[in-house]
Amino acid sequence: MRAAVMGSPIGHSLSPYLHRAAYRAMGLGGWSYEAFECDEARLPELLAGLGPVRGQAGAGEDAWAGLSLTMPLKRAVLPLLDTVSETAVEVGGANTVIFQNGRCHGDNTDVYGIERALAEAGVPAPRSATVLGGGATAASALAALRNLGLHAATLLVRDPARAGATAAVAERLGVALAVETFDKLDARTRVDLVVSTLPGGAADVFADRLARVPALFDVVYSPWPTGAAAAVQAAGGIVIGGFEMLLHQAVRQVRLMTGIADVPVEAMRAAGRSEILRRTAAQAR
Repeated sequence: MRAAVMGSPIGHSLSPYLHRAAYRAMGLGGWSYEAFECDEARLPELLAGLGPVRGQAGAGEDAWAGLSLTMPLKRAVLPLLDTVSETAVEVGGANTVIFQNGRCHGDNTDVYGIERALAEAGVPAPRSATVLGGGATAASALAALRNLGLHAATLLVRDPARAGATAAVAERLGVALAVETFDKLDARTRVDLVVSTLPGGAADVFADRLARVPALFDVVYSPWPTGAAAAVQAAGGIVIGGFEMLLHQAVRQVRLMTGIADVPVEAMRAAGRSEILRRTAAQAR
């Protein structure tokens, strides 16, 4: 069976290391996992050109089982799917495509990844939260917070006019969302949890102000810790990194693609961390 991750840029993706580690530990010698560079313009053609897919007439053992999707494809894929899970509909994006009976089904495992990462870190269901950034990951974070029982949150963005899609997600989720700009950060860090969905250490400029929060979930996984995470940790707060989210969303993907419930989480964790360390060492040379 075949699977792959698609997105642009894709060269940095840890997904091949996570999924291949799972296949090895599960003894799935006939499974492969590739990485394809693909932007929104190419997605329809590439998706239609995959074949055969699992369950399709004439499909053999080399059929496609599923795809992992990263930016910028999570929203673009929705109109190309036969069916879409309730979670993917709510957040307005699918990071997973499962081929079954010759049809393609979209799902979102990012929400599960956030929930599991918070649980693993021992973060209780927050009574209040602020989310930094307004993209697809922010939408998944709002869904995870709703699932944990939170029905009101603050979204801090540079330009509220560009947060319309995320505000629409909050409305579908039943989450009362206050959308404000980053100059309101001081007043909005008096919460149980801050989730930063900002890219590549962009939250580090707020490190001194974020240090006061009880818990910070920073979706960046490399380099780690970010300046913001280090500040919270030094002040005694709980820090959750993006790798834990990435790991657990991949665990859920492996379950969906293989149909096997018992997925080797620790083997996947070790493989992912090993690759991050290798990249860090390479950058230092």
